[in-house]
Parts: sequence; structure tokens; C-alpha cells
Amino acid sequence: MGWTADDIPDQSGRTIVITGANSGIGLEATRELARNGATVIMACRSTERGADAADGIREEIPSADLRVEACDLGDLASVRDFAARLEESIDVLINNAGVMAIPRSETDDGFETQFGVNHLGHFALTGLLLENLGLETAPDSRVVTVSSGVHENGEIDFDDLQHEDDYDKWDAYAQSKLANVLFAYELERRLLTADANAASMAVHPGYANTQLQLRGPEQSGSRLRKAAMRVLNTVAAQSAAMGALPTLYAATAPEAEGGAYYGPGGLMNMRGTPERQASSDRSYDEDTARRLWRVSSELTGVTYDLPTPAADVPA
Repeated sequence: MGWTADDIPDQSGRTIVITGANSGIGLEATRELARNGATVIMACRSTERGADAADGIREEIPSADLRVEACDLGDLASVRDFAARLEESIDVLINNAGVMAIPRSETDDGFETQFGVNHLGHFALTGLLLENLGLETAPDSRVVTVSSGVHENGEIDFDDLQHEDDYDKWDAYAQSKLANVLFAYELERRLLTADANAASMAVHPGYANTQLQLRGPEQSGSRLRKAAMRVLNTVAAQSAAMGALPTLYAATAPEAEGGAYYGPGGLMNMRGTPERQASSDRSYDEDTARRLWRVSSELTGVTYDLPTPAADVPA
């Protein structure tokens, strides 16, 4: 039997920030982290939905130490406000929130929504919280970024990052999820260069039954596709609780390693308990990762107080 939520070590004294904590994988991860003693800061676009989710967890786990904070990853001003309010040290940042395969729209800052929310919002948030993560003093800080197996289909189109010329909802989603993995690996390289007491890793949930799959059909106004997706989720997907295991493993397991990619080890890597896996060939392209980092910093206005890896220093 593989690693399960029963294997989570005691999290007492640890503070963990998780985006999109009010539903799906984020909610299940929040529940298990709280069950094991962590203080969980639930960074949610809707504080009302976040509060409802927190109340539900407290009904099951009366001792749960939860705090709901507004953080809209589609609005960089909201991300900055959240980071400014967060004065305490944190041990783990879980970049979990996301949108999938939706009709083209733009964030408040004019970014294509999937790229803006899934990647740029988390890039900005992580950079703004570096000081809170205590890279020099904390014994085991971690940044966990949730990607998707769909990243394997992704390419970073630097000529049309916002998909203004040609929009396909699945291509845009795949690009954003590849960006997640590239970011996680590049952050790890920069943390290593800084000799920081921190690790960055990427995970994917496999095929988990969450509301994420329903939002595309909802926004497209397709009742038939939404109903079909509900049936597919029920028949083929694993539970959201199982889908949360790679995230929980990366966030808590002592043996989890920086620079790794974790996902379900069962059928076609779509279900099962977590294991270390290989991501796509494109995800290991350091030139692409460095270029994406520079572009992301320019677009968000967020810079990281981390040294540049040696490979990026001109000779």
C-alpha cells in the first residue's frame, strides 16, 4: 500500500497557505492539514465560500485552526493586498487554485485568464511571500505548485502568450500547466543557488472528481457537456481526497525532494497513491524556464530576491 493521508506527520506549529482552499483538491488538502495540527490560511477568491468551507471542516474537526483570507489570483492588486496582510512566517505555500478549459477571457490585469490565474498569479504570490517563507531561518520551507498531466501537451508560445491571435481553450490550459512545472523547477534552481533552506516541487492530481472540470461547460453555457462531464467524473475519476495526496505528500513528507514532480502512481498516472514521476521533456528546458521567469517578472512587476542561477549569468 502506498502513501496515504494517514502517513502525514504531525503538523503542529506549522503555518500553511493554500490557494483555492474552498473546494476540490484544495479543500481536501486543507482538511487533512488541519486534522494533523497545521494552521491553514485559506487564500480564496470568495471569502464567503471560503468561510462556508472552513465551517464545514470545523464541524468534522472542531480543533481545526483555519483562517480565511481574500486572494483573487486574477487580480494582482488582490494578490499584493493579501501578501501585505500576511505578516507571520509561513512554512509551506501551496499554489493550488486554477481554472481549466474555459472560453477566452481576461483577468483584471489584461492577461488571458488561464495563464493569468494558473501561472502569473501564483508567480506573483510566491515572490511576494518569499520573506514570509524564511528562506534563511526556517528549517523546511516548501513551495508546492499544482500542475496537471495535461502539461505534457503544452508549449510556451512567447509570440502569443495571451492567445490573442489564436485561442484554443485546451492549448491555453496546457500552456499554463506547463508554465507551472517550469516555474517550480526554476524556483528550485534559484533556491539552491541561494543555499536557501527551502524546496520547490510540482505535483499533479491525476483525474480527480472536482468542480474544476465543470466550469468550462458552465461558462460555455453547455448543459449537455456539463451533464456528460458529471457522468464521466462519477464513473472514471478518483475522489478529490485521493487527488489531493500528491499535494499533501509534497507539502509534508520528510522524504519529498525539491525539484521533483509527484503524481498518482496507478493506472496511466491518473489515480492511486503518490510517487515521483518524470514530467514532459519541455518542462526540463532551462532556457525556456529562464525566459518564462523574466517575462513573468516583467508582466507582474514582481521580482524575487534570489540569485540568478549560474547558467543564466553572461560569460
